[in-house]
Amino acid sequence: MKINEKIILVSASPRRKQILREAGFRFEVITTAVDESFGPDIPPDKVPEMLARRKAEAFGNPEPDQIIIGADTVVIVNGIILNKPENRQEAVEMLGRLSHNTHQVVTGVCIRVNRGLVTFSDTTLVHFKPLSAEEINYYVDHFSPFDKAGGYGVQDFIGMVGIDRIEGSFYTVMGLPVHKVYEHLKPYIRFSE
Repeated sequence: MKINEKIILVSASPRRKQILREAGFRFEVITTAVDESFGPDIPPDKVPEMLARRKAEAFGNPEPDQIIIGADTVVIVNGIILNKPENRQEAVEMLGRLSHNTHQVVTGVCIRVNRGLVTFSDTTLVHFKPLSAEEINYYVDHFSPFDKAGGYGVQDFIGMVGIDRIEGSFYTVMGLPVHKVYEHLKPYIRFSE
């Protein structure tokens, strides 16, 4: 698979990098600093697209041979966004809210090229079985909940043992709906023999 244009991922997320790399895309990472705050008037499921667009626009205008990809993921439980936990107690509380509950994971994406931009999102429902205090504490103490929306990684211990099913894309929960990204990049892709 070959794309003549230079893909630039404006995200520091190791999971987004992993997904794009494993899907066969070649890209460069250039992070952008943006204000990730949002007002109470924005519906929770619209926040990821808004933040993804902010990230992509903070890069500046793309050159004719550049494709800019920005993304953001939120976890929504009972209509409330769970951001990245700021400390151990907050991580424990978040996982307690997710335990024996179903929540939405929404990942928004903004793709910019010199001809314009497109934003889209994908939503996956995640069902957690009841988690014990011991499982939650073990996860928080031995894994890295602080750089993940909702305080967990679907690909980590707590996701492996705590999630009994998902409805939608695993990769959306991991941080990038690569199936939708691929569809938007398809006009640029050439398959070499």
